[in-house]
Amino acid sequence: MSEILDERDLQIIKILMGNARTTMTEIAKRIGMTDVAVKKRIKRLEELGVIKKYTIVVDPAKIGYNSVALVGMDAEPESILEVANSLAQREYTKSVSLTTGDHMIMAEIWARDNSDLRKILEEIGKLKGVKKICPAIVLETIK
Repeated sequence: MSEILDERDLQIIKILMGNARTTMTEIAKRIGMTDVAVKKRIKRLEELGVIKKYTIVVDPAKIGYNSVALVGMDAEPESILEVANSLAQREYTKSVSLTTGDHMIMAEIWARDNSDLRKILEEIGKLKGVKKICPAIVLETIK
């Protein structure tokens, strides 16, 4: 990154990571700046790509997704990006990451129930290039 972030930028980021709906006025009070200065800094952080988007955290069970799994996948080397991009397009996939370690691809999958999850895993296993899938059902999310 060509521009260095200072302590106030990092404070703004930390506040927004805790609650993206925190008002500019509240952020300004908490870090001792004007809301106009905070607005300019946030705009700059967005333009630099430091802040990519604003989002919410949802409890999947509260909206009918009672089976959440972290799924590790191995794919043929020439198919890794194709598999990852295909997964990213599916509604049941909440995140997709290319990784090192035990698996090449990791995905968070939300399913209505275990039967739905089984069908999803079968679908993923049939994707061209997928060699192996290793699901781990999430029992409880701590953070």
